[in-house]
Amino acid sequence: MVLKQNVNQFDDDVQRLGSYLYTKSRLSSVVANSRITRAISTSAQFNEAVVVDIGCGDGTYTFDLARLGAKQVFGLDPSTSAIALAGSRVVSLGLDKQLHFMTGDVYFLPDLPLVPDVVVLRGVLHHVVDQESAIQSASRLGGSMVIVEPNGSNPILKLIERFSRYHRAHEEQSFSLTTIRSWIFAAGLKEVDAHFVGLVPFFCPNWMARTLRILEPFVERIPIIRRFACGQILIVARR
Repeated sequence: MVLKQNVNQFDDDVQRLGSYLYTKSRLSSVVANSRITRAISTSAQFNEAVVVDIGCGDGTYTFDLARLGAKQVFGLDPSTSAIALAGSRVVSLGLDKQLHFMTGDVYFLPDLPLVPDVVVLRGVLHHVVDQESAIQSASRLGGSMVIVEPNGSNPILKLIERFSRYHRAHEEQSFSLTTIRSWIFAAGLKEVDAHFVGLVPFFCPNWMARTLRILEPFVERIPIIRRFACGQILIVARR
């Protein structure tokens, strides 16, 4: 993907930390990522599917897609360091016949040997310059599209984006469901489903993560509250 900020920021994360910061084993990240992955797992049919993970980063989420039973998974990202790390893990786990990582830009996607059943954009749109064009480009691959983005209607998230050192350094931002829908419709896609999920912020203290994890399923059931309290928006779209 073409990033707002220099992709070197993400390369640096991999070189310093051995992964992206938000995929490391901090409790809040583990809980938040687990909830997002569960939501994605029920959003489309992944078993025996061909899946493309655009903006796959260090491959952590791409491995999750493989665990859902996907037949073939292709991970694309502009960070050469992240792709190299993900590729080394594939080899060490003996999954090179199922998982394939390559450097790729969402606007100029490489040719793939198979037509995907599902295209996943997990946390991608808030890092690109032209979200509508990114969706349009990804939609040309075919299949259903699963989009996950930070919930721009969450006021706490807006404060985190403004004051968190990590969020400022990585130019994190978020969008409302209405805004994301406008990009989907402009790209000629139809919304199939949409959900607000997750209550645990990345990088929050452990006590907060434990407390919010308990409250999470209750908050997700209340329409008005979840629209402003949940941390993530998940949308499924297709032509």
